[in-house]
Amino acid sequence: MKLLLIQGANMEYLGRRQPELYGTTTAKELDALLRRQARSLDVVLDILYTNTEGEAVSAIYKADRVNVDGILFNPAGFLHAGHALRDCLKSIRAPAIEIHMTNIEKRGYGSVTTGAAVGMIAGFGVDSYVLALQAMVSRLRQSERS
Repeated sequence: MKLLLIQGANMEYLGRRQPELYGTTTAKELDALLRRQARSLDVVLDILYTNTEGEAVSAIYKADRVNVDGILFNPAGFLHAGHALRDCLKSIRAPAIEIHMTNIEKRGYGSVTTGAAVGMIAGFGVDSYVLALQAMVSRLRQSERS
């Protein structure tokens, strides 16, 4: 099983940018945690950080062409205006799960991309990523059995 994680605008500064909201875990530490978790689930996880919505869209279409099984994504800075990202996610075969470290609804934000996802996990900090990875693997394995 192969998954792609897209980390949207500003996520490479995780651990340094607004630690009062996002915690002190760095992007590198998060990546290591997720790769360990993925290996334990027998999953290959590719991770892309991008500050450009077009690059995220291109990566998702490429993932679709090579039959990636699922997409995990944190739209981050694309949260409010990621219409191209939303349309891309709606047009691919693989399911997608949207991830947020904070509860975006509590913070008064809505996401334009949520409607393209099979689900959203938010508000659990770094654990949001672990939960999303586990949920995607569970969903894909259940669909393999049916």
